[in-house]
Amino acid sequence: MSLIEVGSGRVELDVRGAAGSPDARVRLFDWAREDEYHVVFGVEAADAGVQARVETVGVTVWDRLDDFFDGLAQDFRGWDGERVWTNNHLVVAATFNRGGHVRVSWTLRADVFNNGWECTVSTVVEGGEEMTALAADLRAFLGQG
Repeated sequence: MSLIEVGSGRVELDVRGAAGSPDARVRLFDWAREDEYHVVFGVEAADAGVQARVETVGVTVWDRLDDFFDGLAQDFRGWDGERVWTNNHLVVAATFNRGGHVRVSWTLRADVFNNGWECTVSTVVEGGEEMTALAADLRAFLGQG
């Protein structure tokens, strides 16, 4: 995963597959601030010939997506079950697997009310330093501008 500078002070977040599926990729792009509490961005997910894109995912400061990833990073020794963060067109689920890896499943939804398509792509992140870096990169992406 990495932040990619796309313009003066503008970045995209690119999360790549790893051990589970090296072709898996999730990209957060086109960040824009609606007001002091709300940002919007696009999400694109691809893996093994499947590709999906949602142009507008809205996140407020109360949605706590950054805190969700910070919590995954802090619990680097693992947890039981699945942790889920949900918002309009994006669902992020995380499970801790043997060997210290976290499977992060990114589900893009065409419709908030489950009347359209869904596409899920999973990336695998090491539960220590890699997850800490992903959480920091996500916080930087959400806080730009």
